[in-house]
Amino acid sequence: MRAATGVWRWRRNPLRRTTDLVEAWVALTAAGLLCLLVPLTGWAAGSSAHGSLQRAVRAQQEQRLPTAARVLRLVDVPASGPRTTETAGEQRLRRAVLARWTAPDGTTRTGTLPTARRHATPGDTLALWTDRAGRPVSPPMPPGTARAHALIAGLMAALLTGLTVETVRRLVVRRLVLRRYARLDRAWAAAGPDWGRADTGS
Repeated sequence: MRAATGVWRWRRNPLRRTTDLVEAWVALTAAGLLCLLVPLTGWAAGSSAHGSLQRAVRAQQEQRLPTAARVLRLVDVPASGPRTTETAGEQRLRRAVLARWTAPDGTTRTGTLPTARRHATPGDTLALWTDRAGRPVSPPMPPGTARAHALIAGLMAALLTGLTVETVRRLVVRRLVLRRYARLDRAWAAAGPDWGRADTGS
């Protein structure tokens, strides 16, 4: 039905109004933007986000080094290690331990670390990431996670672009409809006084 209506708007006939032709052009323009601009915007945003995130991943991999920490004893105080959204959500499932590890410069460090092990005992070895100064940090972002974030960014940009195009199209069509109604009201006001009289228009 919509296709038939669109064809009718393009055909030359006495019933076609200027607003019908404008509305057809608006619909064609919006369709072209949805087919071209939306994918290009999503691709550009995703590519930009992917490049930025991959640079961040490489920087984190260069600045964060893996090491092993040996558990000295369990502690009851909250862990002073790196806190992320994951560690905050799992805080009640974690234990805090006093551990010792070796910094990249070869010095020995001691500190309180969180561990997911429910039964950590002295002498256990924990995987630990540190910065160049030997401070505990969160692990570097995996490349797969960076790609997933870039994909989400591209999809969101494409979705927002599509919504913007459709919103603009609807606003333009609404303005055209209001203008059409205004012209009908003016035409009715002009013809109204003679409506119903005998020999009107003869």
